[in-house]
Amino acid sequence: MTTALVRQAVTAGYRPGERAYRRITTGLMLGGLANFLALYHVQPLLPGIAGAYRVSAAEATAVLSLSTVTMAVALLFVGPLSDVVGRVPIMRISLAGSAVLGLAAAAAPTWHSLLVLRGLEGVALAGLPAVAIAYLREEIHPDAHLRANATYIMGTALGGAAGRLLPGPLEAQWGWSGAGTVIGGITLLCAAGLWILVPPSRRFERSGSRGLVRNTALTLRDPALVLLCLVGAATMGAFVGLYNALSFRLQAAPYLLGGAATLVYAAYPIGIAAPPIAGRLALRRGRGLVALPGVALLLAGVLLTAAPGLPAIVAGLGVLTFAFLGTHSLVSGWVAGRAHRIGVGVGQASGLYLLAYYSGSSVFGALAAYLWQTGGWSGVIAVSSVLTVAAGTLVLLARRFDTP
Repeated sequence: MTTALVRQAVTAGYRPGERAYRRITTGLMLGGLANFLALYHVQPLLPGIAGAYRVSAAEATAVLSLSTVTMAVALLFVGPLSDVVGRVPIMRISLAGSAVLGLAAAAAPTWHSLLVLRGLEGVALAGLPAVAIAYLREEIHPDAHLRANATYIMGTALGGAAGRLLPGPLEAQWGWSGAGTVIGGITLLCAAGLWILVPPSRRFERSGSRGLVRNTALTLRDPALVLLCLVGAATMGAFVGLYNALSFRLQAAPYLLGGAATLVYAAYPIGIAAPPIAGRLALRRGRGLVALPGVALLLAGVLLTAAPGLPAIVAGLGVLTFAFLGTHSLVSGWVAGRAHRIGVGVGQASGLYLLAYYSGSSVFGALAAYLWQTGGWSGVIAVSSVLTVAAGTLVLLARRFDTP
């Protein structure tokens, strides 16, 4: 290949069918899987953790909420930092560090040491999601952005599915600590895969500190980006809040499922198909238009779980998960695309989106567990419904400023 052709290929980005494209998408799919697995595997283990450390249901949710809070805070710094030092080193360190901290958390001797380790793990986990979308935006050919982004989100969906389905059987065999150790080992293997597969950036342009200040101001002044960040907070809050409270609901009367409660999360893999389907629809109709029925479907899933029958609850989880993952795939890509179009640092914009996203998880995940304790399932349904209606309104407003 001549020098001119090499320069043209670098400018255009990697295309589907190229070896580097396959390495990138495979490596980031592994990273997304490990990231969500490490973060959310404690969700179905909350009743067991509450029993092991003798804390209440609401207190037990801190194991998850604290990680998402520290992740959200770290995202304030990691996204901008990646605009200065580069994408790939941060992704590598993030995943390897979270694996080590996850293994340490599984052996935590006291409740407070567990919280400290999970808090630090949240900081480590921030690196991958803050950088992955920006890396794809820079390194992949524009015609393949939607496809590559959907593949990465599909990896996070696989991690979410594994995080709900693996811990139950593992806990039954070795207790919650043994389950955490196995999850930490899987995270470490995925980190090795990402380290080997994902190549260094070719199209990354380093920003200076002045650029960081300017990009922050531009991002916060752009109404479309602010609205999309709020969409992320609302949809994630509705999704995680319902999942958090469901663990306790299914172990209480009249279900009394015990450890078998995690089996209802078999509905989660239905959501894995959502990102590629949403991506194909968005190619024809645009992200903004496809996101609206996604939010409506999210509300339908929430309302389905209000039914008392277990089959309806499982069906509701399937619809909820499909709608959430499809919508998140669209909105996260929309943020990166909008930032690119208006000249804002993509890593910084993605970091701010994820800050809102995980803040919604932390706040409304804890609130849902509290509402379950004080008001039963109707309180959980109410807050998740309000959040989904708010998300739909925010999408409509965002489309007034940007129609991708």
